[in-house]
Amino acid sequence: MKFANESSRADVVLCTPSWHGPNMAVNDVRFVASSRLPTRWGLFTAYAFVDSTGKEHLVLAMGNVSCGEPILARIHSECLTGDALFSLRCDCGFQLRTALKIIGKEKRGVLLYLRQEGRGIGLHNKIKAYDLQDKGADTVDANVHLGFEADARSYDICKPMLDHIGVCRLSLLTNNPSKVTAMRELGFEVVKRMGFASPRTPHNEAYLDTKAHRMGHLIEPDAS
Repeated sequence: MKFANESSRADVVLCTPSWHGPNMAVNDVRFVASSRLPTRWGLFTAYAFVDSTGKEHLVLAMGNVSCGEPILARIHSECLTGDALFSLRCDCGFQLRTALKIIGKEKRGVLLYLRQEGRGIGLHNKIKAYDLQDKGADTVDANVHLGFEADARSYDICKPMLDHIGVCRLSLLTNNPSKVTAMRELGFEVVKRMGFASPRTPHNEAYLDTKAHRMGHLIEPDAS
């Protein structure tokens, strides 16, 4: 199958992601344990959860996060290649580190780390998608060609996790309007959205353009 060069795609929004996963029930999330987690950005409390499929998820919380004043919040889907291996193909690692830095500076906030690698398709399939992108597909077409939705993530799991620590009002750190919609649909008050200005490189600029033009992300201008 031949693909157009990613940077030459038409500027159209192709997909409106569903945030309700096919097998994810809100009540199928169990709190496991919590502990102190010192980081370079300050001291967090880590809350561990497990869902009905056995996937483990995490909330990092700093300061008093219970209902009251809106809390800085980042909903971050796992990206092993970007978060841990510092891949330049995406801006995931940058967004993770920036969110932790902002929360640390504010000394109050939460970060949800959801095990939804590759927008919900898993690590092996993400590598297959990367191979298709190397051959000219964009990140949307690659996932669809493999038989997945353009964005197969679910945000339902966020509700029991945030309910557990008493969070109800959010200042959401995201470029993705679908996350704002999802959290409001789940009953949370999102008082504002705070975007990221992800650095653009030759390795990620086509990917960032695709997220903006085909997935509706509101990419902040790169100030670097």
